[in-house]
Amino acid sequence: AGAVFDVAVDLRHTSPSFGRWVGTELSADNGLQMWIPPGFAHGFMALEKNTKVFYKATAFYNPESERAIRWDCEQLKINWPQPGTAPLLANKDTAAPGFMQADIPASWY
Repeated sequence: AGAVFDVAVDLRHTSPSFGRWVGTELSADNGLQMWIPPGFAHGFMALEKNTKVFYKATAFYNPESERAIRWDCEQLKINWPQPGTAPLLANKDTAAPGFMQADIPASWY
């Protein structure tokens, strides 16, 4: 239900697209999905109230491996929709480091 702007960021140090992002709108109306491969960060912004997001995953959730990157990181320059809107963030997202300061384990790439 609803709509999100969904983003993936390449975290693979050896990749030619390291640090680049791709984003698209996913909604109940357009029926699109986005596959986030291993070695990529994933984030999204709800564009409508009462939006529901469902994940398909290749492994069980492991809270110890969870990391965060600041949503408005100057290095990534993600073009989030609705500029000037103050997003509601989880505490972990508010405290997240920038891209170059993020803890990206070597085993992820």
